[in-house]
Amino acid sequence: MAVRCLIVDDNHDFLRAAQHLLEREGITVVGVASTAAQAYRSCTELKPDVALVDIDLGGENGFDIARQLAGQGAAEPPRVILISAYSGDDFADMIADSPAVSFLPKAGLSGAAIRGVLDRPGGAA
Repeated sequence: MAVRCLIVDDNHDFLRAAQHLLEREGITVVGVASTAAQAYRSCTELKPDVALVDIDLGGENGFDIARQLAGQGAAEPPRVILISAYSGDDFADMIADSPAVSFLPKAGLSGAAIRGVLDRPGGAA
C-alpha cells in the first residue's frame, strides 16, 4: 500500500531531512507544514493517509493540532503520529489522551516505523 504523508514541524532542516528519508524509503510525502493553519489546509487539500505532527511547534501545541486534524470532519481524516526529539515517556499521559495512533521519536523515524504503526490494529485504514 502506498502511504501518503504530511509532515508538520517548525524545524525546516528536519522537514527536509525527514522528507528525503521517507521518500527514499517508499513513503510519498505529499506536503510539509510549519503551523497549525498550514497543516489543516494541507490536510484538506492533499488528503494524506498519515500526518506526522511534532509535539512542540514553537508557539503552537502539537497535541492541539493532532485533535484538529483528527476531528476535521473529513470522511477519512489522516491518522496522526506524534513525533518529538524528546522521549515519548516525557509525554506518555498526553499521548495516551490524544487522538494520535502512536508516537515515534524523531531519531527512530523511518518508512518501516510508519508502516509498522499503520499495520497495527487501530492504526490501519
